[in-house]
Amino acid sequence: MTELMWRIAGGSGDGIDSTSQNFAKALMRAGLDVFTHRHYPSRIRGGHTYVEVRSDADPVRSRGNGFNFLLALGDSFARNPQEGADTVYGNEEIKPLSENLDDLNEGGVIVYDEGLLDEETLERADLDLEARAQENDWHVYSLDLRGLAREHGREVMRNTAGVGATAALLDMDLQHIEDLMEDAMTGDVLQANLDILERAYDSVREEYEVTHDLRVPTGDHDEQQVLMSGSNAVAYGAIDEGCRFIAGYPMTPWTDVFTILSQHLPKFGGIAEQVEDEIAAASLAVGASHAGVKAMSGSSGGGFALMSEPLGLAEMTETPIVLIEAMRAGPSTGMPTKPEQADLEHILYTSQGDSCRVVFAPANVRECYEQTRAAFRLAYEYQLPAIVVIDQKLSGEMRNVDESFFDREPNADPGSVLTEEEIREAAHHESGKFKRYQHDAENGASPRSIPGQKDGRFLASGNEHTPEGHISESPTNRVAQMDRRMSKLDSIREELDDGEGSHQTHYGPEDADYGLLVWGSQQDTVFEAVDQLTDAGESVKALGVSEMLPYPEQEVTDFLESVESCLVVEMNASAQFRGLTQKELGRFGPKLNSLLKYNGEAFEPYEIVEGFERIVSRDAAIPEGTKFVPAAGD
Repeated sequence: MTELMWRIAGGSGDGIDSTSQNFAKALMRAGLDVFTHRHYPSRIRGGHTYVEVRSDADPVRSRGNGFNFLLALGDSFARNPQEGADTVYGNEEIKPLSENLDDLNEGGVIVYDEGLLDEETLERADLDLEARAQENDWHVYSLDLRGLAREHGREVMRNTAGVGATAALLDMDLQHIEDLMEDAMTGDVLQANLDILERAYDSVREEYEVTHDLRVPTGDHDEQQVLMSGSNAVAYGAIDEGCRFIAGYPMTPWTDVFTILSQHLPKFGGIAEQVEDEIAAASLAVGASHAGVKAMSGSSGGGFALMSEPLGLAEMTETPIVLIEAMRAGPSTGMPTKPEQADLEHILYTSQGDSCRVVFAPANVRECYEQTRAAFRLAYEYQLPAIVVIDQKLSGEMRNVDESFFDREPNADPGSVLTEEEIREAAHHESGKFKRYQHDAENGASPRSIPGQKDGRFLASGNEHTPEGHISESPTNRVAQMDRRMSKLDSIREELDDGEGSHQTHYGPEDADYGLLVWGSQQDTVFEAVDQLTDAGESVKALGVSEMLPYPEQEVTDFLESVESCLVVEMNASAQFRGLTQKELGRFGPKLNSLLKYNGEAFEPYEIVEGFERIVSRDAAIPEGTKFVPAAGD
């Protein structure tokens, strides 16, 4: 109860996301660290949706274990507000209350809108709320938020009434909330919202005796903060690294990155194109890059599958490009708005023939920014595709970051592109064509020319080709070109290993006996689990891996050699990252156990804590909704 874990729940279209973002900003401006987690259905309107906002004076980096304050507005767009449980979807109106009770911590607070969730609705749902509240020491407050909003403005403003009630029950100053409203609204709409906020606040203070101990923590930031998602960070990293072209087609959750870049690129002289499908999107980006512009595209799941052909074309023509793959639960349409990490093998190996690409899997906002920039730099220096893989969780979660973190120099360097003077001195075929694809290029990357440069003429073909680009099926030429292209990965691995920093993140005591291995968006949740295990007396550390291809063999080897046993944590059913690790480092198979989750929900720290106990004691139970897979040969 020393931190606030506030969950607002309602129906899609009820403004749950925007309300939660503003509440998180208010907490951030009050000096707290914040982290948000979104859960929403694959529907435009209606269907249970919620957002958690976790805040504390100390740094917060993941979901907590459950939550301790529920603001349940009900689903005003419910398809079946009157029917019982025997309908296909049940009583949707009540779900923002009923489906959140299991995760509410003991001693928690419930505020629900009795203007929608009246006594008859609760009785029909058979919640037995009073008995459950007594059993779990919940503090329940029913308020007519809907009626209050109607009286002072419009019904849609009941979110504002809910925030006012929240502030009153948490003894929270309204100033930061009011400031945010004034930033976003004007005129009668602003005044109505301010009236509703203050009226709800005053009503709670006047009508209820606060019986709980939960309060808003107090804190202070040393410097200016910004609140942003992984999608924001990817977009800003691309802009700072000189990206000036993006083509895409909307698909959840990739749409966030595409929308942000489409809004901002024109301000920097860039171009954003929404096209008819993902094949066209990736092809346009390849064409723009071929013409000399730093370009990107991306998609999710099935949309990325359509990019297989242009991805292969970029590899064969050695055209640099950055692609974003925002994973969601599959296969096929799957669960479009739920997180999963099951596209890894698809991302590593999709398209024709042997893959020659870089793949980064950032874990948080900071890594999204830095690794997107790294992806552009490597793509354009080594002339190959670079893929940044995120997921629905990382795409939409919001957290505060020091504003100064983004105070970086931009980079418009086009990479290994020759000047016209350098082209004149370079090798040419007797026909006059520039030898764009030389067999013996240093680091595997043969410097390129841009269309329009004098003496830079060459052929760019999806077929295997000679140094100047003519189609060739010569065995000798094929081996030389394949070996050169694949050698880029060795050069990149060497550069990454020799760099000043690492894209992998180590956490916990160096001499720990046990290890946790993780990739992507679950990293910081694993790190919180390490803290909890350490506090409980366990000897454990973690390694978060971001470089999927080329794989960081030495760094992972050193980590695995230092522990007795390791638990690999990931959100898929087939242990894809564990499989990649065993592929690269087969001798460690007997050390690698898996904790898997693939029910559409991200991990909570306690699940990893309990999963870890399984490698210490084979008799330990694992949490519901997860799967434990023992080490090879065990």
